[in-house]
Amino acid sequence: MSKKEKKPVDPSRRGKRPMPRGWPGPGGGYSTYVQAAPEWRGTTVQVCGLWPFAAGTGSPMVGVPIGRNILSGATMCCDPISWFMRAKLISNPSMFVLGKPGLGKSTITRRMALGLAGYGVQPLVLGDLKPDYKDLIEALGGQVIQLGRGRGHLNVLDPGESREAALRLTGKAREAIQADAHGRRQTMVSALISILRSAPPTDREETIIDEALKVLDERFQGTPLLRDLLQVIQDAPDRVRNVALDRGSLDRYRQITEGLEASLIGLVGGGRLGEIFSEQTDNPMQMDRPVVFDVSNIDDSETNLQAAVLLACWSYGFGAVAVAQALADAGLEPRRHYFVILDELWRVLRAGRGLVDRVDALTRLNRQRGVGMAMISHTMSDLLALELPEDRMKAKGFIERSGMVICGGLPRAEMENLTEVVPMSEEEQNMLIGWQDPPAWDPATGEEAAPPGRGNFLVKVGGRPGIPVHVGLTSVEREINDTNKLWKTSDDGKPLKVEVAPDGTEEVVGEYSLDDPALLPPPDPTTRVVARTGVDE
Repeated sequence: MSKKEKKPVDPSRRGKRPMPRGWPGPGGGYSTYVQAAPEWRGTTVQVCGLWPFAAGTGSPMVGVPIGRNILSGATMCCDPISWFMRAKLISNPSMFVLGKPGLGKSTITRRMALGLAGYGVQPLVLGDLKPDYKDLIEALGGQVIQLGRGRGHLNVLDPGESREAALRLTGKAREAIQADAHGRRQTMVSALISILRSAPPTDREETIIDEALKVLDERFQGTPLLRDLLQVIQDAPDRVRNVALDRGSLDRYRQITEGLEASLIGLVGGGRLGEIFSEQTDNPMQMDRPVVFDVSNIDDSETNLQAAVLLACWSYGFGAVAVAQALADAGLEPRRHYFVILDELWRVLRAGRGLVDRVDALTRLNRQRGVGMAMISHTMSDLLALELPEDRMKAKGFIERSGMVICGGLPRAEMENLTEVVPMSEEEQNMLIGWQDPPAWDPATGEEAAPPGRGNFLVKVGGRPGIPVHVGLTSVEREINDTNKLWKTSDDGKPLKVEVAPDGTEEVVGEYSLDDPALLPPPDPTTRVVARTGVDE
């Protein structure tokens, strides 16, 4: 066995060898920090003469540029539609976003929506609670549909463009679009009753609703309302009585439908849910431009109303997409692709038993329909806090079926549940846990610094290693991504008008007056004020 060769030593050091960072002691040049070598990026045309010293990035370069790889600094491109259609990296054009509040879940989704709009994909935000997406859709020239008490109505029995589309289609295509519209209306009526009762309707009641809707379509000319459906059930036509199994007794029929009538009266009479769904749709959805349903005027304390409105927006939006694709299949309309955003998913799932099935039925869009989807929630605990174990398993299926899962900062307690669905290494788990740490105090400015995990995300696709990426905003995006506008006030408490400069700095350009009508609460829709006399009627 040969002896190891001794490394040369500096004779002036009396045979001692330098340490990994240099000679210790004064004048030895010992370095406490070794800086990383500078890295440069360029196209193949620019760096072709540097081969073999140039190396390609390990991150995919297909899709919307969302930021830089935290480990390598390389540009990271990612979105569910591009990775499904062009890169062939995922088998389902959908993604699920998880992360604690305030770390940028909506920001990364907005970046993808903005980039996909440049590719010709129409963003559809089916329920904006904060609002996080309204400014973006307005900047893209899209349609803003406001819903809330006294601000707009959405008729869940409105078939939308299905009726006109059915007149343009023939054969099996017409039957399919009619059956789809009927199924969505029945699902929405049952879902609203589930939220109102905190329990789903019985099998018999769902059968009665199904048959009553068919009778209503045959009898009613125009677009019916929920009160018209209630009237059909109260009129007790023979077809509805047959499915109710009243055995020829009208009194027995009244007993069977009493609970269903009471629920429908609650929806029609302007109760907890009835005002928004009791009238005709004010602002029909347009399918040739980006759309956002602004429901930010609904207070967070009205959890049932928020869940009902979100579910109604999802049903209405998916129904419009189905009609648009059916017309495109028949060659009657141009083919359009859509990026559907479902934010605050947990609010709907917790509103009542059985709503997981309703959401599952609404969101199971085929890949062939040209629809990409983003579902957003906070933590796995939101999905697993459901009462029934079968509902919890179905909620976990939302993540399992997603083509990609994007995780922001999460607490350590979430790792056990998360890793059951998304395999993660110990290093990836520690990275997510570190990102959810609270912000540090900056002694120089006397203010809190940004949280360490804000804008940091881990992109997971199946069992592949995750790609950590940091999302940085441009100056234009900062102007439409400011979700703290209502917190900017002057010393006397008056709200300020703030503009964002091209370099990202904010400039106060004015001050709102507390007498500004825009800052006053909306008028009560049940009261009409006569301008001449000032008397309430």
